[in-house]
Amino acid sequence: VDFAKVTVTGTENLMMAATLARGTTVLHNAAREPEVVDLADLLNKMGARVNGAGSETIYIEGVDALGSAEHTIIPDRIETGTFIVAAALTKGELEIKDCQPDHLGAVITKLREVGVEINEANPTTLEVSCPKGLTASGVVTEPYPEFPTDMQAQYMVLMTQATGHSEIVETVFENRFMHASELQRMGARMHIDGRSATVDGPTPLAGARVIASDLRASASLVLAGLIAQGETIIDRVYHIDRGYEKIEAKLRAVGANIQRVRASVTAPLHTDTEAVAESG
Repeated sequence: VDFAKVTVTGTENLMMAATLARGTTVLHNAAREPEVVDLADLLNKMGARVNGAGSETIYIEGVDALGSAEHTIIPDRIETGTFIVAAALTKGELEIKDCQPDHLGAVITKLREVGVEINEANPTTLEVSCPKGLTASGVVTEPYPEFPTDMQAQYMVLMTQATGHSEIVETVFENRFMHASELQRMGARMHIDGRSATVDGPTPLAGARVIASDLRASASLVLAGLIAQGETIIDRVYHIDRGYEKIEAKLRAVGANIQRVRASVTAPLHTDTEAVAESG
């Protein structure tokens, strides 16, 4: 199988299917993300024969059946990256435990470049602070191991507080700047042109009622709400539960003024929950 474009879900689905297929399956231009490697590790524990996961070519020799196994899922690198940005935006000091920094190489490098101080205390712990100002810098999203598209929205919020002009180019997904218009409602200065977004900063943000369009948009609006003056209400925040477990509880535990509330009866259809965040 030759993938015309790198796809994580496509790689994972075909890798799973091939474990029980007759003969040998070869995946070319396969996704290299840590999640693909983690899935291959589990499949191999279950009796599969998967080789090359983490590279551009994966070989799978089919077996007759898979058995049971015990496996610990890897830490979520995007959740880790989101909390790093949260610490930088709020000028706080955060210790992030039980993470895997080596899965975040491109993100850590870029955030250090713009002024975030990130210390790898040990192989599973990061210490984050941002005592000085942020300096604007552009970024281009690319498949792993480059800067991930799932950190693009969070990085855009960070750039609203950085000094200078930054250009963010999205090459992985189309129509992934829907959060930009909501950030503009909060006072962000940015312009969208196709797959490119330009951001000028630093710009103070003001609380507003905004709508989350997807998982990472939800996270970016929560981050913006943490530093915006006044109250921010985020509708359709149920998107965030796809990728963050009790994010409001974790942020509240380190000092954020944030809570999840029931949607009002006048809220739009399918709006199940809201999150309220206030600066400070």
